[in-house]
Amino acid sequence: MKRLALAALVAALPVSWTQAHPHVFVEVALDFVDDGAGNLAGVEVTWTYDDFFSLLILTDMGLDPDGDGVLSDDELARLKGFDLEEWPEGFEGDLYIHAGGQKVALDRPVPTGVRLEEGRIVATHTRRFGPVPADGLRVEPYDPTYYVDYTLAGPVTLPAGCTYAIREPEPDESQRAFRDMLAQLGAEEQYTGVEVGNLFSDTMVISCRARS
Repeated sequence: MKRLALAALVAALPVSWTQAHPHVFVEVALDFVDDGAGNLAGVEVTWTYDDFFSLLILTDMGLDPDGDGVLSDDELARLKGFDLEEWPEGFEGDLYIHAGGQKVALDRPVPTGVRLEEGRIVATHTRRFGPVPADGLRVEPYDPTYYVDYTLAGPVTLPAGCTYAIREPEPDESQRAFRDMLAQLGAEEQYTGVEVGNLFSDTMVISCRARS
């Protein structure tokens, strides 16, 4: 996602390499699209940002200067897609889908909407993929660097006949795994390229009954 104000936020917070601390918090909702033949072919992703990060973005972009929590149509148009404008090489959009042992390739996102709810930015975008069979898919939203903490708060919408289960990370276990990983790295490696977000991610597994 585009970190318009994230650099300033991170610089203002202490960093401890004995504990992993995210700085931005995002609730995730997913609305999957099927192809009518039991396969999934896309998903609309909704990211609801925490109120502090939302305020930083609005301030950085000069939006809602009167602080009334209401954005004009012009302001909404400027805000739409703010988190998708920068797409560094290798960035996968903080959403990972696996079919069996294979990672599903997702197309680049297309912004579909944005709104402000009780001071929080709610942004949506679509990703196309596959099509791939829905049954057994594993879905994980996470930032590899763990600057952003994603929570599968829902809702999650699936085709008829499909359900899902979410496994939430166990905080103490995740922190132990994080410390074990750091212990195996040199001092320089600890500050460059450490990817630990998967240790703290929600994991959703989709199950679908056989089509008759």
